[in-house]
Amino acid sequence: MNILKKFSLGLLITLFLTISANADKIRIGTEGAYPPWNSKDASGKLIGFEVELAWTLCRYIGQQCEMVEQDWDGMIPGLIIKKFDVIMAGMSITDERLKTINFSQGYADEVASLAVMKGSSLEGMDTPAGINLSKPNSAAKKALKTITAALAGKTVCVQTATIHQNFLDSGDVGKVNVRTYKTQDEVNLDLTSGRCDAALAAAVAFSDYAEKSGKPVVLVGPTFSGGAFGNGVGVGIRKDDTELLKAFNSAINKARKNGDISRIATKWFGFDASM
Repeated sequence: MNILKKFSLGLLITLFLTISANADKIRIGTEGAYPPWNSKDASGKLIGFEVELAWTLCRYIGQQCEMVEQDWDGMIPGLIIKKFDVIMAGMSITDERLKTINFSQGYADEVASLAVMKGSSLEGMDTPAGINLSKPNSAAKKALKTITAALAGKTVCVQTATIHQNFLDSGDVGKVNVRTYKTQDEVNLDLTSGRCDAALAAAVAFSDYAEKSGKPVVLVGPTFSGGAFGNGVGVGIRKDDTELLKAFNSAINKARKNGDISRIATKWFGFDASM
C-alpha cells in the first residue's frame, strides 16, 4: 500500500470515527445572548436556565448533548438545514412557528412586559397585573387601550423576529414606532442610553439585566401572555424527527415530575417558571 492510499484510508477512518462519535450526540441550538434563559459567562462558556435544563433532559433521554451557539435570526433556518437537532433558546410555541417546525410540550412560561427607565412618564400606568391575549376580557381590552394611548408617538425597542416584535406589529396597541435589534443586549443598551422610550421583552430578561447592571430599568404596565405571545417555551424540533419529539416530551415529563425544572428555574429566575 503506497503512502497516498495509507493517507486516504487514514482520513476515511478518522472521518468515520468522528461521525460515529457525534451520531449519538443531540446538538442543541441556543443563542447564548438572552439571560437568564441562555447566555455566556466571562470565559465564553454557555450558561443559563436552558443550558442546565438541556443537560438534564439529555440525561433522561440517555444521550450526550452538545450546545451549538446560533444567532437568534438564524435559529429556525439552522434547525432546518441540520446545523443542530433541536432548539432551546427561549423560543415560545406559536401557531406561526408550528407551520415550519414542531415543538415539545412547554417547559417554562415566558410572560412579557414593557420596560422603561425609572422616572419615565410611562411609569404608573393603571392596568391589571397581567393579561392573557388568548381570552381578552373587558379588563384586558381596557388595558390595551391605556397602553395604546401611552405609547402613541413613542419609540419601542425590541429584538427582531420575536413574539414581542410580532405583538407590536399586530396593531393591538396601535401604530407604534418600533425599532428592532439583533440581540436583547442591544435593546437593553439603547433603552438605558435613551434611544428608546420603552422596550418589550420577557419580563425576567429586564429584571435580570437591571439586577446585574445596576441600571434603573423598571417594568411598567401588565405582563402579557397568550395570543401573539404563544403558549409557553418549548423545544423546537424538525417536523420529521418524530422519535426525537417523543424522547424530549418524555424527558420533560420526568424532569417536571422529579422537580428538576422547578429547581433549575428558581435557580436562574428567582421563581418557579416551570409549566
